[in-house]
Amino acid sequence: MRYLKSVLGTKKRLIVAVSGGSGLIYAKDLLESLKSFEIETHLVVTAGAKQVFPTELKGTLKAFEALADVAHKDTDLGASIASGSFRALGMVIVPCSAGTLAKVATGFTDNLVARAAHVTLKENRPLILVLREAPYSRPMLKNMLEAKDAGATIMPASPGFYNQPETIAQLVAGITARTLDLLGIDNSHSPRWKDSDGT
Repeated sequence: MRYLKSVLGTKKRLIVAVSGGSGLIYAKDLLESLKSFEIETHLVVTAGAKQVFPTELKGTLKAFEALADVAHKDTDLGASIASGSFRALGMVIVPCSAGTLAKVATGFTDNLVARAAHVTLKENRPLILVLREAPYSRPMLKNMLEAKDAGATIMPASPGFYNQPETIAQLVAGITARTLDLLGIDNSHSPRWKDSDGT
């Protein structure tokens, strides 16, 4: 990936944002997976995500935030990641709620997640929106197109079944692997289609 190559020799950083949609398990798996790479993770958890947290994940929010190298408050619009001068490989919003999608699509930057996403797009860095809600409403579909046209990658949390997963963790790993792929981060987090037969 061209942008990834341009920052070689500098500290590699990735912004991970967690919004209020269901699917926090995807964020947890991504953060845990990134620990095996020399990538500094900057995490932002929205107020909506904090409300969803106790219903989906075990443990404390503090322990979850400790999976990242740096945790920012979503209300802190003066945080380092709110500036284009903050060098990063890109940003992943996982899960990305319908409300956060709308903010990205329209450039409405009322919180740190939306501001960091706006900065990521204006600096032409990868922005991956991992959507989990279904079915999609017409406004969501329109916002997906607007976000795509602005430079974001729409990544539905729609795992594959060709590797015959037997656990939820294996299903989640498939989405994490694809997300890492989109960032240009080589990984073997999940089996690949026909990878073993050399095709």
